Amino acid sequence: MQTLIKTLTGAQIVIETLNKLGVDSIFGYPGGIVLGVYDELSKQNRIKHYLMRHEQAAVHAAEGYSRVSGKCGVAIVTSGPGATNIVTGVANAYLDGYPIVVITGQVSAELLHKDAFQEVDIIDITKSCTKANFQVKDVKDLQKTLVDAFAIAMSGKKGPVVVDITKNVFLEKFDYDDLLDQNLIEPNISEININKAIEAIFSAKNPLIVAGGGVILSDASKEIFEFAKLLDIPVVSTMMGLGGYPANDKNYLGMVGIFGHPSANKAVRDSDLIFAVGARFNDRIRCCFPNNELSKKLIHIDIDENEISRVVPASISIVGDAKQVLNLMILKIKKTSIKKSFSWPNDLQFKNVMPLKRSEKMHSFEVMQEINKYIKDKNIVVTTEVGQHQVWASRYLEFNLPRKFITSGGLGTMGFGFPAAIGASVANNSSVVCIAGDGSLQMNLQELAVCVDYNIPVKVFILDNGYLGMVRQFQEKQCDERYFATKISNPDFLKFADAYNAKALRVEKLEEVKSALDFAFSTAGPVFVDFVVEPKELL
Repeated sequence: MQTLIKTLTGAQIVIETLNKLGVDSIFGYPGGIVLGVYDELSKQNRIKHYLMRHEQAAVHAAEGYSRVSGKCGVAIVTSGPGATNIVTGVANAYLDGYPIVVITGQVSAELLHKDAFQEVDIIDITKSCTKANFQVKDVKDLQKTLVDAFAIAMSGKKGPVVVDITKNVFLEKFDYDDLLDQNLIEPNISEININKAIEAIFSAKNPLIVAGGGVILSDASKEIFEFAKLLDIPVVSTMMGLGGYPANDKNYLGMVGIFGHPSANKAVRDSDLIFAVGARFNDRIRCCFPNNELSKKLIHIDIDENEISRVVPASISIVGDAKQVLNLMILKIKKTSIKKSFSWPNDLQFKNVMPLKRSEKMHSFEVMQEINKYIKDKNIVVTTEVGQHQVWASRYLEFNLPRKFITSGGLGTMGFGFPAAIGASVANNSSVVCIAGDGSLQMNLQELAVCVDYNIPVKVFILDNGYLGMVRQFQEKQCDERYFATKISNPDFLKFADAYNAKALRVEKLEEVKSALDFAFSTAGPVFVDFVVEPKELL
């Protein structure tokens, strides 16, 4: 193939490379160091830039975009505090395994390590929470570094990559190569271990599938459904895996873990073989089960070899992409003449958690049930902030398709849900619901300006209890009801929305919920709905 060579500035190379890599949206915040890139963005219309109000929110929005689109999200920020503000967003993407590339500006190469204005060593700062990070000090390295960054972010267990670019690179010129060579590296799959896994499943009396976030990341929902139906095996999900298996299917038993459904946790305890697909078995799952109970009966599929047996030792391990592994297993099972029926009880079924009401006030779980009735057949994307409301959303909302539930799992980041909803809405060009607590929402409340500026239809449903609810609940149980530093003051959310020229309304009675939802979804652009709920509700 004829390679087209042209001489461009570093700033032009950034835009050209991102365009060639298929980037259509960037979330960012400008500054002096990255001025050249922003100038080049202004001269083109292939990539749309969304001006966020905080760099952390830019990274969360990029992750929200990635979670819905399946593509690599992109954020760009300037040096110094612009760079340090990305760390929480980068760590969130790292722990949940979503691909983003964050470009940071840096002082000129000749000023490095001289405490120049707004110089920070973002490479050392982000080493522990990125798949890789690069510092580009010479324009000749820029194009290859960007291409490599995207390949690393999207290969294997996906995750964030930081590319730190010194100021001189944006100004220098170099030959740009139109022919990109992007190598995505995936592990080889052991056919021996696949055969062992199939044999173990056929030998089990009551096997169980645990569907984790890896099912969604590898787009393996169709395959895991076919596998479960082929052998008629029940399925439970982790919080990150919600929607990977349809909640309305009879084989589905709910979410597993400390805040999960009793039916799911009981199924894990009662099974004699657990077939875990893309699940890490972190402490919020592991703590529900007695020591060594899981390791004796675990088949573990994960694309990252380092995740297998890291928390719970596996009896059989398969390193590989979930979609590819399941396809291979399905083909092998279809070729065998063995017919197997398992001995799960006939009354095995999904059961939800029904907490007690603490007063006559409207409760969060009631609101969530009404929201679920309204949206469950509409396949709307839902994001959450972090806290009690996050758990109620994961328990009471039904997801029958992947990439419809977006939440912060590994890091538990307050302030994630609202900007992530912005990125999610950009990705699917439709309304997105953000379930928020009144405390968590205030971490990135300023991003309402972005929704208004770009007419992004995020519908923010606030479960407003006047407390940092999750911590308050811990204080009730662990601190003899000494509620210190958890009672919070809130702005009037309706006046706040009005100040940004957004629509809002308040709901205090359960019978008003449906009309409020009608209003939210019939109104163009962003809407806040402030649900005033019981302050001391317990999960």
